Amino acid sequence: MTDEQTRLGQLREEIDSLDQRIMDLISARARCAQEVAHVKMDANPEQDVFFYRPEREAQVLRRIKEQNPGPLSSEEMARLFREIMSACLALEKPMHIAFLGPVGTFTQAAALKHFGHSVVSVPLPAIDAVFREVESGAAHYGVVPVENSTEGMINHTLDMFMSSPLKICGEVQLRIHHHLLVSPKHQDHEITRIYSHQQSFAQCRQWLDTHRYGIERVTVSSNAEAARRAAEEPGTAAIAGDMAAELYGLDVLANSIEDRPDNTTRFLIIGREDVQESGHDKSSILVSMRNKPGALYQLLEPFHRHGISLTRIETRPSPSGTWAYVFYIDFEGHMDDEQVKKVLAEVDDEAVELKRLGSYPIGVL
Repeated sequence: MTDEQTRLGQLREEIDSLDQRIMDLISARARCAQEVAHVKMDANPEQDVFFYRPEREAQVLRRIKEQNPGPLSSEEMARLFREIMSACLALEKPMHIAFLGPVGTFTQAAALKHFGHSVVSVPLPAIDAVFREVESGAAHYGVVPVENSTEGMINHTLDMFMSSPLKICGEVQLRIHHHLLVSPKHQDHEITRIYSHQQSFAQCRQWLDTHRYGIERVTVSSNAEAARRAAEEPGTAAIAGDMAAELYGLDVLANSIEDRPDNTTRFLIIGREDVQESGHDKSSILVSMRNKPGALYQLLEPFHRHGISLTRIETRPSPSGTWAYVFYIDFEGHMDDEQVKKVLAEVDDEAVELKRLGSYPIGVL
Protein backbone atom coordinates (compact mmCIF):
# COMPACT_ATOMS: atom_id res chain seq x y z
CA MET A 1 0.00 0.00 0.00
CA THR A 2 1.40 3.42 -0.96
CA ASP A 3 1.76 6.36 1.44
CA GLU A 4 -1.13 8.07 -0.35
CA GLN A 5 -3.43 5.06 0.11
CA THR A 6 -2.43 4.75 3.76
CA ARG A 7 -3.12 8.43 4.46
CA LEU A 8 -6.44 8.34 2.59
CA GLY A 9 -7.49 5.29 4.59
CA GLN A 10 -6.72 7.08 7.84
CA LEU A 11 -8.66 10.16 6.79
CA ARG A 12 -11.68 8.11 5.75
CA GLU A 13 -11.68 6.34 9.10
CA GLU A 14 -11.58 9.74 10.81
CA ILE A 15 -14.49 10.98 8.66
CA ASP A 16 -16.50 7.85 9.54
CA SER A 17 -15.85 8.48 13.24
CA LEU A 18 -16.83 12.14 12.92
CA ASP A 19 -20.01 11.20 11.03
CA GLN A 20 -21.02 8.92 13.90
CA ARG A 21 -20.41 11.68 16.44
CA ILE A 22 -22.36 14.18 14.34
CA MET A 23 -25.27 11.72 14.08
CA ASP A 24 -25.22 11.12 17.84
CA LEU A 25 -25.23 14.87 18.55
CA ILE A 26 -28.07 15.57 16.09
CA SER A 27 -30.11 12.78 17.71
CA ALA A 28 -29.41 14.25 21.16
CA ARG A 29 -30.53 17.67 19.92
CA ALA A 30 -33.71 16.18 18.49
CA ARG A 31 -34.53 14.51 21.81
CA CYS A 32 -33.95 17.82 23.59
CA ALA A 33 -36.29 19.57 21.14
CA GLN A 34 -38.95 16.93 21.83
CA GLU A 35 -38.59 17.56 25.55
CA VAL A 36 -39.06 21.30 25.00
CA ALA A 37 -42.31 20.55 23.17
CA HIS A 38 -43.53 18.29 25.99
CA VAL A 39 -42.76 20.95 28.60
CA LYS A 40 -44.76 23.52 26.62
CA MET A 41 -47.73 21.18 26.21
CA ASP A 42 -47.73 20.19 29.89
CA ALA A 43 -47.67 23.87 30.92
CA ASN A 44 -50.52 24.80 28.54
CA PRO A 45 -52.75 21.69 28.26
CA GLU A 46 -55.83 23.61 27.06
CA GLN A 47 -54.11 25.90 24.57
CA ASP A 48 -52.88 25.68 20.99
CA VAL A 49 -49.14 25.71 21.68
CA PHE A 50 -46.80 27.35 19.17
CA PHE A 51 -43.65 25.24 18.94
CA TYR A 52 -42.04 27.48 16.34
CA ARG A 53 -40.56 30.65 17.82
CA PRO A 54 -39.22 33.02 15.13
CA GLU A 55 -37.18 35.10 17.58
CA ARG A 56 -35.51 32.02 19.10
CA GLU A 57 -34.53 30.56 15.72
CA ALA A 58 -33.17 33.92 14.58
CA GLN A 59 -31.01 34.10 17.72
CA VAL A 60 -29.67 30.58 17.15
CA LEU A 61 -28.83 31.23 13.49
CA ARG A 62 -27.11 34.52 14.31
CA ARG A 63 -25.00 32.81 16.95
CA ILE A 64 -24.06 30.04 14.49
CA LYS A 65 -22.90 32.62 11.93
CA GLU A 66 -20.95 34.60 14.53
CA GLN A 67 -19.20 31.56 16.05
CA ASN A 68 -18.59 29.60 12.86
CA PRO A 69 -14.88 28.55 12.83
CA GLY A 70 -14.77 27.65 9.11
CA PRO A 71 -13.77 26.42 6.59
CA LEU A 72 -17.48 26.37 5.59
CA SER A 73 -18.90 29.85 5.09
CA SER A 74 -21.14 31.28 7.79
CA GLU A 75 -24.08 31.26 5.37
CA GLU A 76 -23.56 27.59 4.55
CA MET A 77 -23.20 26.63 8.21
CA ALA A 78 -26.39 28.50 9.09
CA ARG A 79 -28.26 26.73 6.27
CA LEU A 80 -27.17 23.35 7.65
CA PHE A 81 -28.46 24.26 11.11
CA ARG A 82 -31.65 25.63 9.54
CA GLU A 83 -32.39 22.14 8.19
CA ILE A 84 -31.52 20.47 11.50
CA MET A 85 -33.93 22.76 13.35
CA SER A 86 -36.60 22.19 10.71
CA ALA A 87 -36.31 18.41 11.06
CA CYS A 88 -36.34 18.57 14.88
CA LEU A 89 -39.44 20.77 14.89
CA ALA A 90 -41.23 18.42 12.50
CA LEU A 91 -40.82 15.53 14.94
CA GLU A 92 -43.58 16.97 17.12
CA LYS A 93 -45.84 18.65 14.58
CA PRO A 94 -44.86 19.41 10.96
CA MET A 95 -45.85 22.96 10.05
CA HIS A 96 -48.07 23.72 7.08
CA ILE A 97 -46.72 26.71 5.17
CA ALA A 98 -48.96 28.38 2.58
CA PHE A 99 -47.24 30.17 -0.28
CA LEU A 100 -48.04 31.85 -3.57
CA GLY A 101 -47.95 28.89 -5.94
CA PRO A 102 -47.89 26.80 -7.93
CA VAL A 103 -45.08 24.44 -6.97
CA GLY A 104 -41.72 25.60 -8.30
CA THR A 105 -42.12 29.35 -7.77
CA PHE A 106 -39.60 31.65 -6.16
CA THR A 107 -42.05 32.05 -3.26
CA GLN A 108 -41.75 28.34 -2.52
CA ALA A 109 -37.97 28.64 -2.65
CA ALA A 110 -38.21 31.49 -0.12
CA ALA A 111 -40.48 29.40 2.13
CA LEU A 112 -38.03 26.48 2.13
CA LYS A 113 -35.10 28.83 2.71
CA HIS A 114 -36.80 30.29 5.78
CA PHE A 115 -38.48 27.20 7.28
CA GLY A 116 -36.34 24.34 5.95
CA HIS A 117 -37.44 21.34 3.92
CA SER A 118 -39.24 19.46 6.73
CA VAL A 119 -42.41 21.56 6.47
CA VAL A 120 -45.53 20.77 4.45
CA SER A 121 -45.69 23.24 1.55
CA VAL A 122 -49.19 24.38 0.55
CA PRO A 123 -49.30 26.11 -2.87
CA LEU A 124 -52.16 28.56 -3.40
CA PRO A 125 -53.19 30.47 -6.54
CA ALA A 126 -53.25 34.05 -5.19
CA ILE A 127 -51.88 36.27 -2.43
CA ASP A 128 -55.31 36.77 -0.86
CA ALA A 129 -55.75 32.98 -0.76
CA VAL A 130 -52.52 32.70 1.25
CA PHE A 131 -53.89 35.23 3.76
CA ARG A 132 -57.20 33.35 4.06
CA GLU A 133 -55.44 30.01 4.57
CA VAL A 134 -53.46 31.38 7.51
CA GLU A 135 -56.40 33.36 8.95
CA SER A 136 -58.52 30.18 9.03
CA GLY A 137 -55.80 28.20 10.81
CA ALA A 138 -55.47 25.71 7.93
CA ALA A 139 -51.82 26.82 7.59
CA HIS A 140 -49.50 27.81 10.43
CA TYR A 141 -47.77 30.52 8.40
CA GLY A 142 -47.83 32.02 4.94
CA VAL A 143 -45.14 33.39 2.64
CA VAL A 144 -45.91 36.26 0.25
CA PRO A 145 -43.67 38.54 -1.86
CA VAL A 146 -43.61 42.18 -0.80
CA GLU A 147 -40.92 43.93 -2.86
CA ASN A 148 -38.35 43.43 -5.58
CA SER A 149 -35.13 45.44 -5.84
CA THR A 150 -35.77 46.09 -9.54
CA GLU A 151 -39.55 46.50 -9.80
CA GLY A 152 -40.45 47.84 -6.35
CA MET A 153 -43.34 46.96 -4.02
CA ILE A 154 -45.96 44.25 -4.55
CA ASN A 155 -49.05 46.38 -4.02
CA HIS A 156 -51.47 43.47 -3.64
CA THR A 157 -49.59 42.29 -0.56
CA LEU A 158 -49.61 45.76 1.02
CA ASP A 159 -53.33 46.17 0.35
CA MET A 160 -54.15 42.85 2.02
CA PHE A 161 -52.76 44.11 5.33
CA MET A 162 -55.38 46.88 5.42
CA SER A 163 -58.15 44.39 6.17
CA SER A 164 -56.35 41.29 7.44
CA PRO A 165 -55.82 40.61 11.17
CA LEU A 166 -52.59 38.71 10.44
CA LYS A 167 -49.20 39.76 11.78
CA ILE A 168 -45.84 39.92 10.04
CA CYS A 169 -43.68 37.31 11.78
CA GLY A 170 -40.52 37.35 9.69
CA GLU A 171 -38.84 38.23 6.43
CA VAL A 172 -36.59 36.46 3.97
CA GLN A 173 -34.62 37.81 1.03
CA LEU A 174 -33.97 35.69 -2.03
CA ARG A 175 -31.52 36.41 -4.84
CA ILE A 176 -33.53 35.98 -8.01
CA HIS A 177 -31.79 34.34 -10.96
CA HIS A 178 -33.88 34.05 -14.11
CA HIS A 179 -32.97 31.50 -16.79
CA LEU A 180 -34.21 31.02 -20.34
CA LEU A 181 -35.42 27.42 -20.31
CA VAL A 182 -36.37 24.99 -23.07
CA SER A 183 -37.48 21.39 -23.14
CA PRO A 184 -34.76 18.94 -24.27
CA LYS A 185 -37.47 17.26 -26.38
CA HIS A 186 -38.01 20.47 -28.37
CA GLN A 187 -34.50 21.89 -28.72
CA ASP A 188 -34.55 21.42 -32.49
CA HIS A 189 -37.54 23.76 -32.83
CA GLU A 190 -37.08 27.46 -33.41
CA ILE A 191 -38.30 29.50 -30.43
CA THR A 192 -41.27 31.65 -31.46
CA ARG A 193 -42.83 32.31 -28.05
CA ILE A 194 -41.54 32.93 -24.51
CA TYR A 195 -43.71 32.45 -21.42
CA SER A 196 -43.16 34.09 -18.04
CA HIS A 197 -44.68 36.15 -15.25
CA GLN A 198 -44.98 39.87 -15.92
CA GLN A 199 -42.49 40.68 -13.14
CA SER A 200 -39.89 38.40 -14.69
CA PHE A 201 -40.35 39.95 -18.12
CA ALA A 202 -39.80 43.36 -16.53
CA GLN A 203 -36.67 42.18 -14.71
CA CYS A 204 -35.20 40.73 -17.94
CA ARG A 205 -36.36 43.40 -20.39
CA GLN A 206 -32.94 44.59 -21.56
CA TRP A 207 -31.60 41.06 -22.09
CA LEU A 208 -34.67 40.06 -24.07
CA ASP A 209 -34.53 43.19 -26.23
CA THR A 210 -30.87 42.46 -27.01
CA HIS A 211 -30.92 38.68 -27.47
CA ARG A 212 -34.54 37.72 -28.29
CA TYR A 213 -35.96 40.85 -29.89
CA GLY A 214 -39.17 40.27 -31.85
CA ILE A 215 -40.09 36.97 -30.21
CA GLU A 216 -43.62 36.93 -28.78
CA ARG A 217 -43.73 37.34 -24.99
CA VAL A 218 -46.76 35.78 -23.31
CA THR A 219 -47.56 36.65 -19.70
CA VAL A 220 -48.79 33.81 -17.48
CA SER A 221 -49.74 33.56 -13.80
CA SER A 222 -46.35 32.33 -12.56
CA ASN A 223 -42.91 31.25 -13.70
CA ALA A 224 -43.77 27.67 -12.78
CA GLU A 225 -46.75 27.82 -15.14
CA ALA A 226 -44.42 29.20 -17.81
CA ALA A 227 -42.06 26.24 -17.29
CA ARG A 228 -44.97 23.78 -17.49
CA ARG A 229 -46.06 25.21 -20.84
CA ALA A 230 -42.53 25.21 -22.23
CA ALA A 231 -42.21 21.55 -21.28
CA GLU A 232 -45.30 20.69 -23.33
CA GLU A 233 -45.31 23.07 -26.31
CA PRO A 234 -42.74 22.86 -29.16
CA GLY A 235 -41.22 26.17 -30.21
CA THR A 236 -41.61 27.78 -26.80
CA ALA A 237 -39.30 28.76 -23.96
CA ALA A 238 -39.84 29.95 -20.40
CA ILE A 239 -38.18 32.41 -18.08
CA ALA A 240 -38.03 30.79 -14.64
CA GLY A 241 -35.71 29.71 -11.86
CA ASP A 242 -33.83 26.58 -10.85
CA MET A 243 -36.75 24.95 -8.98
CA ALA A 244 -39.07 25.20 -11.98
CA ALA A 245 -36.34 23.96 -14.34
CA GLU A 246 -35.76 20.88 -12.19
CA LEU A 247 -39.46 20.23 -11.61
CA TYR A 248 -40.34 20.23 -15.32
CA GLY A 249 -37.09 18.76 -16.66
CA LEU A 250 -36.03 21.80 -18.69
CA ASP A 251 -32.56 22.68 -19.95
CA VAL A 252 -30.97 26.10 -19.43
CA LEU A 253 -30.51 27.83 -22.76
CA ALA A 254 -29.18 31.02 -21.11
CA ASN A 255 -28.62 31.48 -17.40
CA SER A 256 -28.93 34.52 -15.12
CA ILE A 257 -30.55 36.75 -17.73
CA GLU A 258 -31.87 39.28 -15.19
CA ASP A 259 -30.83 42.84 -16.06
CA ARG A 260 -29.48 43.64 -12.58
CA PRO A 261 -26.98 41.26 -10.97
CA ASP A 262 -28.26 42.18 -7.49
CA ASN A 263 -31.89 41.33 -8.36
CA THR A 264 -33.46 40.37 -5.01
CA THR A 265 -37.02 39.81 -3.81
CA ARG A 266 -38.08 40.27 -0.19
CA PHE A 267 -40.80 38.00 1.17
CA LEU A 268 -42.85 38.35 4.35
CA ILE A 269 -43.81 35.57 6.75
CA ILE A 270 -47.40 36.08 7.93
CA GLY A 271 -48.93 34.44 10.99
CA ARG A 272 -51.47 34.88 13.76
CA GLU A 273 -49.30 35.63 16.82
CA ASP A 274 -46.99 38.41 17.95
CA VAL A 275 -43.24 37.77 17.91
CA GLN A 276 -41.06 38.56 20.91
CA GLU A 277 -37.82 40.52 20.73
CA SER A 278 -34.83 38.78 19.17
CA GLY A 279 -32.31 41.60 19.68
CA HIS A 280 -32.13 42.59 16.00
CA ASP A 281 -35.65 43.36 14.87
CA LYS A 282 -37.73 45.30 12.39
CA SER A 283 -41.32 46.55 12.71
CA SER A 284 -44.05 47.44 10.22
CA ILE A 285 -47.08 49.70 10.56
CA LEU A 286 -49.90 51.14 8.47
CA VAL A 287 -50.84 54.78 9.14
CA SER A 288 -53.74 56.82 7.84
CA MET A 289 -53.19 60.56 8.35
CA ARG A 290 -55.56 63.49 8.26
CA ASN A 291 -55.48 65.30 4.93
CA LYS A 292 -53.90 68.60 5.97
CA PRO A 293 -50.68 70.55 5.29
CA GLY A 294 -47.64 69.04 7.01
CA ALA A 295 -49.27 65.65 7.61
CA LEU A 296 -46.28 63.67 6.25
CA TYR A 297 -43.87 65.77 8.29
CA GLN A 298 -45.88 65.14 11.46
CA LEU A 299 -45.80 61.43 10.70
CA LEU A 300 -42.04 61.18 10.13
CA GLU A 301 -40.68 63.78 12.58
CA PRO A 302 -41.03 61.62 15.75
CA PHE A 303 -38.94 58.84 14.13
CA HIS A 304 -36.14 61.34 13.45
CA ARG A 305 -36.32 62.93 16.90
CA HIS A 306 -36.12 59.57 18.71
CA GLY A 307 -33.41 58.16 16.44
CA ILE A 308 -35.50 55.40 14.83
CA SER A 309 -34.22 54.42 11.38
CA LEU A 310 -36.84 54.02 8.64
CA THR A 311 -36.10 51.29 6.09
CA ARG A 312 -39.17 51.66 3.85
CA ILE A 313 -42.11 54.02 3.36
CA GLU A 314 -44.79 53.46 0.72
CA THR A 315 -48.07 55.20 -0.05
CA ARG A 316 -51.24 53.33 -0.97
CA PRO A 317 -54.74 54.66 -1.75
CA SER A 318 -57.04 54.33 1.22
CA PRO A 319 -60.16 52.18 0.75
CA SER A 320 -62.09 54.70 2.86
CA GLY A 321 -62.26 57.56 0.36
CA THR A 322 -61.09 59.29 -2.82
CA TRP A 323 -57.69 61.01 -2.59
CA ALA A 324 -57.04 59.59 0.89
CA TYR A 325 -53.85 57.64 1.46
CA VAL A 326 -52.33 55.09 3.80
CA PHE A 327 -48.62 54.95 4.58
CA TYR A 328 -46.85 51.60 4.92
CA ILE A 329 -43.71 52.03 7.04
CA ASP A 330 -40.89 49.63 7.98
CA PHE A 331 -38.44 50.72 10.67
CA GLU A 332 -35.68 49.21 12.78
CA GLY A 333 -36.52 48.16 16.31
CA HIS A 334 -39.21 46.20 18.17
CA MET A 335 -42.55 47.62 19.29
CA ASP A 336 -41.69 46.66 22.87
CA ASP A 337 -38.65 49.00 22.76
CA GLU A 338 -39.21 52.07 24.92
CA GLN A 339 -38.13 54.49 22.19
CA VAL A 340 -40.44 52.83 19.67
CA LYS A 341 -43.34 53.00 22.13
CA LYS A 342 -42.82 56.76 22.47
CA VAL A 343 -42.74 57.25 18.69
CA LEU A 344 -45.88 55.21 18.09
CA ALA A 345 -47.73 57.04 20.87
CA GLU A 346 -46.97 60.36 19.17
CA VAL A 347 -47.94 59.03 15.75
CA ASP A 348 -51.18 57.64 17.18
CA ASP A 349 -52.11 61.07 18.53
CA GLU A 350 -51.91 62.61 15.04
CA ALA A 351 -53.15 59.71 12.92
CA VAL A 352 -56.66 58.82 11.86
CA GLU A 353 -55.66 55.19 12.29
CA LEU A 354 -52.49 53.37 13.29
CA LYS A 355 -52.31 49.63 12.62
CA ARG A 356 -49.41 47.67 14.09
CA LEU A 357 -48.56 44.94 11.58
CA GLY A 358 -45.92 43.33 13.78
CA SER A 359 -42.32 43.20 14.90
CA TYR A 360 -40.07 40.41 13.65
CA PRO A 361 -36.41 39.39 13.38
CA ILE A 362 -34.45 40.94 10.54
CA GLY A 363 -33.73 38.18 8.03
CA VAL A 364 -30.70 36.08 8.97
CA LEU A 365 -30.41 33.85 5.87
